[in-house]
Amino acid sequence: MDCTDIKYDDDDKISFEQVLKSSDHSSHSHGQGVSKLSVLKTQHNGSLYTGFGVIAISVVSWFVYQGYLETRVNSPLTENKVAFPFRPGVYFGMKSRDKHSLLAGLMWFMPDVAAAGNLNLRHLCDQGDNLEQYGWKEHDGRNFGVQVIVDKFIQLETSFVTKLGGNHGGDWTARIQVEPRMKELRGQQVTLFFYLTLDDNGKGLLQPIRMIDNMDTSGMEANESVKFLGLSAVHGHTETLGDFRVSFHHANEQSIVHTAFLSTTVASPHLVKDALQSGLRLMEDKKSKQRHISLAGTLFAKEDKLKQPNFVVHQVTGKLPLLLEIVYESNSFAERGTMLRGEVYDALLQKYREQFRIQFESKFRLNEKGFSEEEQDFAKSAMSNLVGGIGYFYGSSKVQSVHNKEPVPYWNAPLYTAVPSRSFFPRGFLWDEGFHNLIISQWDREISFDIMAHWFDLMNVEGWIPREQILGSEARARVPDEFVVQRNNQGNPPTFFLVLDAMFKNRPVRDVSTLELEQLNRMWPRLVAWYNWFNTSLHGPEPGTYYWRGRDTASVRELNPKSLSSGLDDYPRASHPTTYERHLDLRCWITLAAKVMASIADLIGREGRKYHETFVFLSNNELLNAQHWSEKAKRYADYGLHTSNVTLRRPKSVAGQPKPDKIRWVSEEPTPRFVDDTFGYVSLFPLIIEILQPDSPQLGQLLQDLRNPNLLWTKYGLRSLSKTSPLYNKRNTEHDPPYWRGPIWININYLVARALHHYSVVEGPHQTRALLLYNELRENLISNVLREYRKTGYIWEQYNDANGAGQGCRPFTGWSTLVLLLMSETYV
Repeated sequence: MDCTDIKYDDDDKISFEQVLKSSDHSSHSHGQGVSKLSVLKTQHNGSLYTGFGVIAISVVSWFVYQGYLETRVNSPLTENKVAFPFRPGVYFGMKSRDKHSLLAGLMWFMPDVAAAGNLNLRHLCDQGDNLEQYGWKEHDGRNFGVQVIVDKFIQLETSFVTKLGGNHGGDWTARIQVEPRMKELRGQQVTLFFYLTLDDNGKGLLQPIRMIDNMDTSGMEANESVKFLGLSAVHGHTETLGDFRVSFHHANEQSIVHTAFLSTTVASPHLVKDALQSGLRLMEDKKSKQRHISLAGTLFAKEDKLKQPNFVVHQVTGKLPLLLEIVYESNSFAERGTMLRGEVYDALLQKYREQFRIQFESKFRLNEKGFSEEEQDFAKSAMSNLVGGIGYFYGSSKVQSVHNKEPVPYWNAPLYTAVPSRSFFPRGFLWDEGFHNLIISQWDREISFDIMAHWFDLMNVEGWIPREQILGSEARARVPDEFVVQRNNQGNPPTFFLVLDAMFKNRPVRDVSTLELEQLNRMWPRLVAWYNWFNTSLHGPEPGTYYWRGRDTASVRELNPKSLSSGLDDYPRASHPTTYERHLDLRCWITLAAKVMASIADLIGREGRKYHETFVFLSNNELLNAQHWSEKAKRYADYGLHTSNVTLRRPKSVAGQPKPDKIRWVSEEPTPRFVDDTFGYVSLFPLIIEILQPDSPQLGQLLQDLRNPNLLWTKYGLRSLSKTSPLYNKRNTEHDPPYWRGPIWININYLVARALHHYSVVEGPHQTRALLLYNELRENLISNVLREYRKTGYIWEQYNDANGAGQGCRPFTGWSTLVLLLMSETYV
């Protein structure tokens, strides 16, 4: 059965409510490549079966499909399709959790300052827009959000609230409030566009209703009538949302200069900005000679016989300040009462904000810890941007194995996930998501379960999950082709085990809800398959050794062939990739996975002996030291075919030809050895995963080296690679700047701080030193991230190890928001 043969619907999933109704709760297998889909089936006794890779008989196919459905672990509330800002890649937009969703979004520009040929139209989150700041100030992940966007001349506050009801999710209202940033700009014009469209292959009806259709315009001056050329509402229908109405409301009609609309078709949602710009015209009033940049109204190609729009836009141009409210009402919400706008909106929004602040303090206790109001606001914004960056995507990945000559499509599937960066990485990344959910699970466990379940439902029969999810046209349009294809020998660190460990460590079964136990039981077959993939697909030549696949053995332009699947990209490994490498970080990840698998098995009554035995074997300090401790360098290290004498040199150019790229020059034969000329994040993994015994001499050496400023220590956090390492801050190719070769990364710093905290409370000879290091590292990290936020308005992807400056992409409110857990000292 080819993986394109089966289609899956959201309605196949098991919702939280269905789990509750079915309970008494009151309160590895190898396949033949990624193009073959086989499924896992779990019976009530917990046994695991695998389906066949290729099945020709339709009856058998039906049973295999049913088996797949029985182990679906997603748990969205399928009957709740209320829209939410599940579009992290746009400055503001709404989307329902539906594979063919209704999409709504905002664009804006200022006519008075628009340059000729360039409106500076804002839509997608883009670093090139150079906004001073944008992001959520408060967002609870369920009911409301308040965002501030600081553009060059104006400040926008975008907010929304949702209200559950009816049979199709309920209602929502969005408010866009625009203020001038300088007094002298008061009265200047701003243009807002709010659009509705349908997601990829979405089917539905959008019917624009013009303001002027319901007005008596006789006797109205021309310059007055232009205020009413826009839309009063859009009536619509989709299969999952039923009938609905979206209406537009301007708070102060006196400030309105001009309104207009566009009703047309667009081939794909990633083309809406182009379609809107194509629909703009310069219109002039004959009497007043006033000119307006205006949408053209109804616009269809001559060959379009149906003339049924799937892209409808309402435009309002007004004088600053300006306020627009967009009210979505579901037709099945029969007893809603007063429309959700104006004072009714204010009251509900205020209620949600107060609840959010109370819940935030109860979860993280920053006020209790003595943080200032400004620091608490920063922390709220950090978490809100992570939760507000959760997106809902639908589509298929492009995948390839050694059995496929060309990439093939994965099956179509949904994904509910947070994203690392709204501007640069507005899509799902597997290893990032574990770090994200260390925070999200502290805020809302249901959301974390939902996210993990979606990711585990992207697992194939081999137990492999594509590490980067580029689902749908909006996501794919922002990724270069060379990065789209996912290869099934390349995984990502299994960071969801960090989340599960934090959620259930030291929790007796009596303190775990029936709902959580049900969810863990449904996840169990996928956890088994995922663990098996790592343990068997990435093993090394000796027991207890592992290495990341995917390093390019034929590369001539890379100083050190990258290990993208490790998540650490250009972090230096053995100079010459081989099949007998030993990667320390991977070994430690699998040690963690074995520990957590044993713990969960015990919690839900499954057989977990083999996981416990694996954990005991891999965490044995003597074996770890034999395979990864360099006695010569006194540090933990990778092992492989290695030399330090590698440089990039430019070959002699041929007259008349372009200058050739630099290539790798090896001036010494590599030998099998420890990669102990390098000291950095990988060296710390036995500490990070807490597998070192409290009285370990190696732990003492690590702690001593940790504080050495010539190695990793800085006033801003731990740099990723020591200053003494040969590749410190070296480019990996002529065109690739250093990434994990010096900069400070918050995710690894958080894990180190967490481990130091652990060793500071465990009896042992290194307890006092661990506590001193913990306190100093924590303070350095928090103060630097805060300082850069005050200075730049953003949380950053990484921080410069020389001066602490934010660098990389911004905003990076993925794992860099772990600073919140450092502030709250949340490590469980």
